[in-house]
Amino acid sequence: MTVLSVNLNKIAVLRNSREGHRPDVLEAARTVLRAGAGGITVHPRSDQRHIRPADVANLAGLLAAEYPQIEFNIEGNPNAGAQDNGYPGFDSLIEQARPAQATLVPDSDDQLTSDHGWDLLTFNDGLAEQISRYQGWGARVSLFIDPVAQQITQAKAHGADRIELYTGPFAETVWAHGIEHPASQESYQTYLAAAEHASQLGLGVNAGHDLDLINLPLFTRIPVLDEVSIGHALIADALDMGLQASVRAYLQLLA
Repeated sequence: MTVLSVNLNKIAVLRNSREGHRPDVLEAARTVLRAGAGGITVHPRSDQRHIRPADVANLAGLLAAEYPQIEFNIEGNPNAGAQDNGYPGFDSLIEQARPAQATLVPDSDDQLTSDHGWDLLTFNDGLAEQISRYQGWGARVSLFIDPVAQQITQAKAHGADRIELYTGPFAETVWAHGIEHPASQESYQTYLAAAEHASQLGLGVNAGHDLDLINLPLFTRIPVLDEVSIGHALIADALDMGLQASVRAYLQLLA
């Protein structure tokens, strides 16, 4: 069964809007894990717009103490350095938290959200060194990648363990045309081919970005899909059905 890793960023966005302690990120983590989620994902940015370094440390401690079988996935740009606002740098977060997985994303603070994968057609020596360093700290390393065979091949060459397919274009196509439309089916075939190519190279396959209850059923037909990371849609659905019920709805689709 494909693992559901729940991204808690939006919980932190709501909390930060009042600079208090509600909703509590740790309690949200406990709730989604009680509902059956197999992983927790966070994407701490250097502008601290949502998940903050203290959250990363607290979640790492919670999972180690109460849920040692649950994977902790930290996403972010490995080139994000220390800031005067207290952000310690992505390297420091990985070294201190020692997550099960580090997902490396080529984003920047001026992006509303991640919107493209790595361009690896020119070999990135710095990225390869960072991948090796995080692996030395015990993390499986996944690279955020567009569904392009050449880029996936280069992800393998850089030393990654997995890729995370950027599914934003797939989701946008489904929103525009519907799940059964030929354009949506064609987009799905692109991702299926990309996933199969990655698997043939020995890479694990994750996926994430704007996956929801409408488009996920088609995407889960990919047989080599190891993990999906879902946050925004799952938390939005929780406003209607409750957080545990939302998690269970996504798990039901994945099953």
